[in-house]
Amino acid sequence: MTVLIVTFSQDNESIPLVMEAIEERGEKAFRFDTDRFPTEVQLDIYEGNLHKVIITDGEKKVDSREISSVWYRRARYGKKLPATMDRQYKDAAIQESRVTVRGVISSIKAFHFDKISNVELANNKQLQLQIAREMGLITPRTLTTNNPEAVKQFAFECKDRGIVTKMLSSFAIYDKQGEESVVFTNPVTDEDLENLDGLRFCPMTFQEKVPKALELRTTIVGQQIFTAAIDSQRLEGSTYDWRKEGRTLVQSWQVYNLSEEVEKKLLELMAYFGLNYGAIDIILTPDNQHVFLEINPVGEFFWLEIFAPHFPISQAIADILLNHKT
Repeated sequence: MTVLIVTFSQDNESIPLVMEAIEERGEKAFRFDTDRFPTEVQLDIYEGNLHKVIITDGEKKVDSREISSVWYRRARYGKKLPATMDRQYKDAAIQESRVTVRGVISSIKAFHFDKISNVELANNKQLQLQIAREMGLITPRTLTTNNPEAVKQFAFECKDRGIVTKMLSSFAIYDKQGEESVVFTNPVTDEDLENLDGLRFCPMTFQEKVPKALELRTTIVGQQIFTAAIDSQRLEGSTYDWRKEGRTLVQSWQVYNLSEEVEKKLLELMAYFGLNYGAIDIILTPDNQHVFLEINPVGEFFWLEIFAPHFPISQAIADILLNHKT
């Protein structure tokens, strides 16, 4: 029995944690760093009377017929291609690599945790909010737009609380020295409302500001629910986004018990998207309302296992990958 783990070479501690949990049970895990294809990893895909895929990484090799389950974590395409490669050829090589890798993953007849199509569906933040609302979860008023006038009107409608801005996708901007700047959730000021011309180049998402007593991170693996809470308001830098002070707060997370009603709705949301795994962000307001923000179908969990409250999330993932029971 071999578990194929689809990831990339710079992924975090989540990968070795799950690999170790699999190997502790006497089974095998094969790590496929997609960013190292096609320069360092080889794929042989045979079609005909017999479908077969051989993945070779140095001296390690796996045959798709040995694979019992697939953990689709993340993929990066063509990152190791030469920087000097002509842009048109490089773009074509990346696109062909992407199509090839996705085709390979989809063609493997094994249990998938989770299917690429389900992950991509769940990555639509607007759809998440719509479905969460329909299932009875509380969600913040939200506007995604490239229209400055719509933002000003939205800010007026939310003037009692104010608004924040965020991006739908996760990305970072790097300066010439390679320094990383991550786009966090930030408040929108009156001055910002007078300087919205940049929206014509890129849409942004705006939400009403939700008062916070605690911020919750709920990690769902199959039917198991792990929820932790952090008091992000005790540090000035994490008022709007706990990730800004993530390293400072990393050892301050506490176990939190969601109500059965909220847990039931979250499991219904997972079922709608066909997910076995999801990392969910929730705000607990001062009047004890749980406000759903988003679900990340490949969200991080490692710090909640390495540090307190030491949730056994990698063990739960390994159990499903090996037993296929959700």
